[in-house]
Amino acid sequence: MINQERLINVFMEYVQIDSETKNEKAISKRIINDLKDLGYEPYTDEAGKKLNSNGNNVYCFIPGTNQSESMLFSAHMDTVTPGNGIVPYIDGNYIKSKGDTILGGDDKAGITAIIEALRTIKENNLPHRPIEIVFTICEEGGVNGVKEVEFSKLTSKKGIVLDSGGSPGKIIIEAPGQTRIFAEITGKPSHAGVSPEKGISAITVAAEAVTNMNLLRIDSETTANIGTFKAVGATNIVSPLVEIVAEARSRSTEKLKLQTDHMVKCLQDACDKYGAALEYNIEYCYLSYAFDSEDEHIKQIESVCEKLGLEAEKIPSGGGSDANVFNLNGIKAVNVGAGMELAHTTDEQLNINDFINASKFVFELMTI
Repeated sequence: MINQERLINVFMEYVQIDSETKNEKAISKRIINDLKDLGYEPYTDEAGKKLNSNGNNVYCFIPGTNQSESMLFSAHMDTVTPGNGIVPYIDGNYIKSKGDTILGGDDKAGITAIIEALRTIKENNLPHRPIEIVFTICEEGGVNGVKEVEFSKLTSKKGIVLDSGGSPGKIIIEAPGQTRIFAEITGKPSHAGVSPEKGISAITVAAEAVTNMNLLRIDSETTANIGTFKAVGATNIVSPLVEIVAEARSRSTEKLKLQTDHMVKCLQDACDKYGAALEYNIEYCYLSYAFDSEDEHIKQIESVCEKLGLEAEKIPSGGGSDANVFNLNGIKAVNVGAGMELAHTTDEQLNINDFINASKFVFELMTI
């Protein structure tokens, strides 16, 4: 029953609305208008003020017409960069971007799939469960928007987040927690040609610290990476300052702590060795979640996949999403695929078949 042509057309319209992180106002306005056109009463919070964004989280609560329990459906409105001036086009079974930009399927595919399912229900006057919609801001770069969600107003105990690649049959039953380390190493400046021995090179200290770290793939559950290593200065001055931003991820809370502590210790040991000073801050972005493969929510998702002829694949993920925070707040939220491929790159594309199936998947769950 999903109107495939309309689904694709709306997606093409959505991705042409610039919405890089902290610039979600325009896309949220369009989504609100679309929900109002369906006769619903969406509203927003004030998350943008706390996150320095011009947008806010968008909510829509739709009373049920059958006896099924309430379910949450969620996706995020922001995109990574470069996400301005997107020009989408259809190439066979894919939607791509013509320019040197991302496509924005992450996560406007998820949003569009949800909106189309609601349209289909409304125009056919179909019975449905109580539905709660949350579209978040500032997901990219730390799932910050969902942390400001008004959880006291949500009643659903189960949810679906459409923010993964591939088919909706790709069911993320495990996702990692993440920490970020913001560090400054302060050395001692000195003239590099006259008296370098009187200086303490922050670059030398930082380089040794990073060299001593276990990074990238640590084990099957754990990764770590240095995202920023910044030192700006003249070549005739022993560098006095280095800034480092790093992350650790693990599906094991214990391993996440051990990896984070290890990275901080490497920084401190190098500073102690050379007499440099270390200042750091650890940001706990989100915690991991894991579902038993026999969980009732997972079983229902699998049954919908079977009905749609989709292969259900229960897999772990190396990336976090809003689902991590929903789970932390008592909502069993599972992240599933919405057709995105090569997300966060200028080669990003959307598999149209998977995208259509994502909307069908949402529709089936809403009408059970």
